[in-house]
Amino acid sequence: MSLVANAVAALRRGELVGMPTETVYGLAADARNPAAIARIFALKGRPAQHPVIVHLSDAEHMRAWAKDIPEHAWQLAKQFWPGPMTLILQKLPGVLDQITGGQDSVGLRVPNHPLALQLLAEFDDGLAAPSANRFGHISPTTAQHVRDEFGTQLELILDGGAAQIGIESSIIDARTPELRILRPGAITAAQIAHLTDSGLARAAPTLNTPRVSGALKSHYAPRTRTALLSRAEIEARTDNGATLVLSIATLPASQDGIALSANPAEYATTLYAALRALDARGAAQILIERPPQSAAWAAIWDRILRACA
Repeated sequence: MSLVANAVAALRRGELVGMPTETVYGLAADARNPAAIARIFALKGRPAQHPVIVHLSDAEHMRAWAKDIPEHAWQLAKQFWPGPMTLILQKLPGVLDQITGGQDSVGLRVPNHPLALQLLAEFDDGLAAPSANRFGHISPTTAQHVRDEFGTQLELILDGGAAQIGIESSIIDARTPELRILRPGAITAAQIAHLTDSGLARAAPTLNTPRVSGALKSHYAPRTRTALLSRAEIEARTDNGATLVLSIATLPASQDGIALSANPAEYATTLYAALRALDARGAAQILIERPPQSAAWAAIWDRILRACA
């Protein structure tokens, strides 16, 4: 029996499986099985009201999870799926409240990873798959990160190599003609606005804004205390032995740490792995260099602000 067939059988038994995607690794379970979903929340230490995203093998499977799907949602799915975009839609009555956090909306995504798509196609239904890490901690981008996070508590992890994108999907509230970006990601506002005739806004939270994955003030966080500073502020620090630096392009003189690419897409791909590596070194503090203030860096700003909160 192949690894994927083993994983499908485990999922049908109500077990959890570590699943690669192009964004981050997910902790997958049968999205129709209440006991399996409860295992996700227990293993992660995830709050019960925090919804999880349902992963599908193709856009047509949306019909089994959502109702009143607008035409612009089909447009977005055609353009960006498989890919790093989650659509928030009106849920069908049978969708578990555990999935939605008790809301009337559901998040759906088709990941762009061959192993994930094979698993989803053979399972032939939705898999709930939040990031495969303890709640609030740095998301995993390799199978080894998942092993480091859960050890023997998670027996089956499909190793699909390092995640190509490295940060979580863009979340788009597509229930109404005015699209709202609830979490920025690799699919940008400019790409979405170019594709559809719908309005587009970066959502300011209101009573009607759905709760979504990764939107809490503190998230994606190392266990080491972390701060966001300008390069000049980092260069002025003299506590070199007590701090580690995550910088852009080059490390400041006399500072220890990791320098990531000045290209935002390449930076995103390695961000979580770098934070995990620095976190493991046991320093008193991690200092992150402020990236440029531009649309290309919006998703990275979202992640590092939450990591430092």
